[in-house]
Amino acid sequence: MMATMIRTAAGFGDAGMPIRVDDVMKLLSHVATVKGMKAAVTHSGRGAMLTGASAFLGGMLGGPPGIAVGGAVGGLIGWLTSEDFKPVLQVLMELSAAEKQELCNATMPFVKNLCWTGARHLIDLVVSKPALMEQISDMLISYLANELKAELKYS
Repeated sequence: MMATMIRTAAGFGDAGMPIRVDDVMKLLSHVATVKGMKAAVTHSGRGAMLTGASAFLGGMLGGPPGIAVGGAVGGLIGWLTSEDFKPVLQVLMELSAAEKQELCNATMPFVKNLCWTGARHLIDLVVSKPALMEQISDMLISYLANELKAELKYS
């Protein structure tokens, strides 16, 4: 199997090099910052665990009425903390290595024909092409909504 090669200022290189993931992640962070994107990544598992634990504790302390009160209190706390909007830049930094690679793979079709020497150069190339920047922004929005189940807002 042959590695995918991309052209760089120094010649041709392996498209899977870690530096490429870093460059693309910096590009996506820039796009998200320019667009003022904020995301709330849902934590439904955390909310369910909190509700269950509160109901259990309420049941231990107050019997059957305690279960109802504990479940209601736990559900309310889970709901209040379920949508922490934070900058997409922070969300991107918190992604696992596998998620970053997946996001990089989703971005590569848009930038594979560009010849860049580093993250700053890649950002400059994309910013100089508004249509390309919009395509990358749309892809990022789609990834956040579909893969991370994030709710987005713009500041």
